[in-house]
Amino acid sequence: MSLIHETDFGTPPSPSAQMVTLEIDGMAVTVPVGTSVMRAAAEIGTKVPKLCATDSLEPFGSCRLCLVEIDGRRGTPASCTTPVEAGMKVKTQTERLAKLRRGVMELYISDHPLDCLTCAANGDCELQDMAGVVGLREVRYGYEGHNHLDAGKDTSNPYFTFDPSKCIVCSRCVRACEEVQGTFALTIDGRGFASAVSPGGTDFFASECVSCGACVQACPTATLMENSVIEAGQAEHSVITTCAYCGVGCGFKAEMRGTEVVRMVPWKDGAANHGHSCVKGRFAWGYTTHKERMLKPMIRSKISDPWREVSWEEAIGYAASEFRRIQAKYGRDSIGGITSSRCTNEETYLVQKLVRAGFGNNNVDTCARVCHSPTGYGLSATFGTSAGTQDFDSVMQADVILVIGANPTDAHPVFGSRMKKRLREGARLIVADPRRTDLVRTPHVQADYHLQLKPGSNVALLNALAHVVVTEGLVAEAYVAERCEPMETARWRAFIADPRHSPEAVEAITGVPAADLRAAARLYATGGNAAIYYGLGVTEHSQGTTAVMGMANLAMITGNVGHEGAGVNPLRGQNNVQGSCDMGSFPHEFTGYRHVSNDAVRESFEEVWNVTLRGEPGLRIPNMLDAAVDGTFKGLYIQGEDIAQSDPDITHVTAGLAAMECVVIQDIFLNETASFAHVFLPGSSFLEKDGTFTNAERRISMVRKAMPPMAVYADWQATMLLSNALGYPMNYRHPSEIMDEIARLTPTFAGVSFARIEELGSIQWPCNDKAPNGTPTMHVDGFVRGKGKFAITEFVPTEERSTARYPLILTTGRILSQYNVGAQTRRTENVVWHEEDLLEIHPFDAEYRGIADGDWVSLASRAGETSLRAKVTDRVQAGVVYTTFHNPETAANVVTTDFSDWATNCPEYKVTAVQVRLTNHRSGWQDRYAALREETTRIVDPAAAE
Repeated sequence: MSLIHETDFGTPPSPSAQMVTLEIDGMAVTVPVGTSVMRAAAEIGTKVPKLCATDSLEPFGSCRLCLVEIDGRRGTPASCTTPVEAGMKVKTQTERLAKLRRGVMELYISDHPLDCLTCAANGDCELQDMAGVVGLREVRYGYEGHNHLDAGKDTSNPYFTFDPSKCIVCSRCVRACEEVQGTFALTIDGRGFASAVSPGGTDFFASECVSCGACVQACPTATLMENSVIEAGQAEHSVITTCAYCGVGCGFKAEMRGTEVVRMVPWKDGAANHGHSCVKGRFAWGYTTHKERMLKPMIRSKISDPWREVSWEEAIGYAASEFRRIQAKYGRDSIGGITSSRCTNEETYLVQKLVRAGFGNNNVDTCARVCHSPTGYGLSATFGTSAGTQDFDSVMQADVILVIGANPTDAHPVFGSRMKKRLREGARLIVADPRRTDLVRTPHVQADYHLQLKPGSNVALLNALAHVVVTEGLVAEAYVAERCEPMETARWRAFIADPRHSPEAVEAITGVPAADLRAAARLYATGGNAAIYYGLGVTEHSQGTTAVMGMANLAMITGNVGHEGAGVNPLRGQNNVQGSCDMGSFPHEFTGYRHVSNDAVRESFEEVWNVTLRGEPGLRIPNMLDAAVDGTFKGLYIQGEDIAQSDPDITHVTAGLAAMECVVIQDIFLNETASFAHVFLPGSSFLEKDGTFTNAERRISMVRKAMPPMAVYADWQATMLLSNALGYPMNYRHPSEIMDEIARLTPTFAGVSFARIEELGSIQWPCNDKAPNGTPTMHVDGFVRGKGKFAITEFVPTEERSTARYPLILTTGRILSQYNVGAQTRRTENVVWHEEDLLEIHPFDAEYRGIADGDWVSLASRAGETSLRAKVTDRVQAGVVYTTFHNPETAANVVTTDFSDWATNCPEYKVTAVQVRLTNHRSGWQDRYAALREETTRIVDPAAAE
């Protein structure tokens, strides 16, 4: 049975109140108006033969295999493109149809290699299946030299092979690239017998192809085939799980041979992705078995010592004894922990529980704070909950889309594809970004307005948009009167109507023409359903929280919260950023965003955990590092996080780590932070454990174990071992028991369980008695906090400003092929698209400095200096430079400063004053760090040690 083609019924019908009844092969069937004959037949269990039709694409009618007979009609129409009619009588199986289908199939096979036994698609080939279905037994056609059997293969893409000799020109790959991905990289070149699929007249690697895999999945033959399948053969079973890359949370089938992954196929029933994928989730899973995986625990007494491999028992015992020693010497608050946004909800929950109950303090923080903590604070203050308002499908109901500080086609590509589909259908687009992202102009999509603001001016821009709405009479008055606090509304309206917030007044601050701001505001307020999608370009600022509140204000004043196609929606960067926040990873909050000082909440945890808990907030990561440098913080447990690469002002981060006496790293690779560690515990990948992730739309999805942990223990088990060694017992038998405890203690998760997720496929919190099936759209009947609260959002310029010494502004971001600090994607073939971080610089700034494309340049700020190669481009505006942070050799965060958001301490990654100069060597910091890493990552050969 095929593992990839789950359905064979054609495009599913659209919901319709009007139904019609027809007869197919003598059986009555009632279906909605607009349903195809093929789909109607499928409803009664009749499968009409087909090749060009698939349930993920619009009907095409080119293969001529799905022909049917309809009483009263001449000819034999294609069932996939023929809509049903009341009283229609259809025959799908007659001698005439059988003869026609065999003839069509015979023509296909006449120009197709007959190597089925040695073909990589053998057993999973629709052409092979249909030849059997139509009863083809001989091929009378085919002439020497008049075929395509000698067409050469295209092996340029590292993940799949294109073999045109096996192509039947069904156009499914072309249509998938257009309809599903929206890249339009493929076309049918030539006509008639000379027609062939072409990636823009070049090979796949050099084309516009983004390697999402939609064409490979759509192909009914072995024309487009994963190299992993060609090498390993077909899978024999599959496990449904959730992608461990970005915050979209795509569902996948891990197709397996025993415990070996053969390929990752996007799951058609995945509610976040509906069978689509990107290059990372689809193909970049090889890191899970990479040769650099660390599989043995290691310890050392000083970071200058080489690592020594030990048993799990010895490593856990050493870590626990060191933590006890440190607390005895320096006090209970001298150690802490950091949770990961890449680990499961259950694992994250256990780490914060270990810190609070085992360490006896609240010194727990997470990498989610350094990216999206302003989202939690800002949306909680205005709406009453710390998460986005919609599900991803809601974008298909949006009439106007405002994308601010986000690059979804690179950072959240599956959602980006869906957004582009809606834009091709006619939705209008406003992009607010200092850089010209692909979404500004891409095939068949163009933004109505690109508000190319200066970095750091988000709040001024949002205030100006709201100013236009209020002063031009565009307010949704009835909505505001019913849904929002009247006194706060009046106060805010007076504030925002002040002329200092007008587009003309802020033009000098934002750099955006006043006319464009006014036009964009009018479009957002009057264009129908208006949705806001934002990313780290909003939150990673000194006024990140203020900007989130500003977006909430704009949505409320126009009535764009609480219904489909609207809302304020954060695009989370990592797979479980939302979940790590939900699980109580902040020093001041338990699960569900409830403050540790709340006696009733704290007592509920004390009762279940059987321990007395502290009511005072603990230390955030920057506070831990400050205290370490001061000599009062000496021990740290870090699960799945690399703060020596991902956090700002790396010089200060490494100084803090170096000052500690016991740093415990739990990860799958020896990362940059491990250079300062004393205990290394090997981690487990998402394919090696059970649990859940929560994506950007609050969707809780299952992560299922496809293979046993390569290092013996899953991460949640290792945390239990450490907790037990410290004297605080944890004895869960399965992650489902951890989720049961989370549900018992967290009102928004009260109805969540593994069994319930299995039943529904996934659940969006809140899930409780009021919403037993979850909550796709928040604030429908009213805001969670009761009445929506408008917040005063005064623009306060960042203290990080350009000067004569540092005249340029650096902003950072991501690229499609790489992910976060690159620990996973750099260990896959994705490096062929992005081998190094590059500094984008405007032609004017480059020429002024004598810099040409590809030159090595020095990038310096008041915090530090690094070097990398330049990319001269007008994607950035003059005065602004841009780079990614995927490679530790670049060390981009050695340049970023210690400025942070006023409310949450979220670092200001997006605004750093810098100077760029031509150079021909690495920076001194890079040389010193390379030497340190070489010294601190040595491992004693166990055989030599004996």
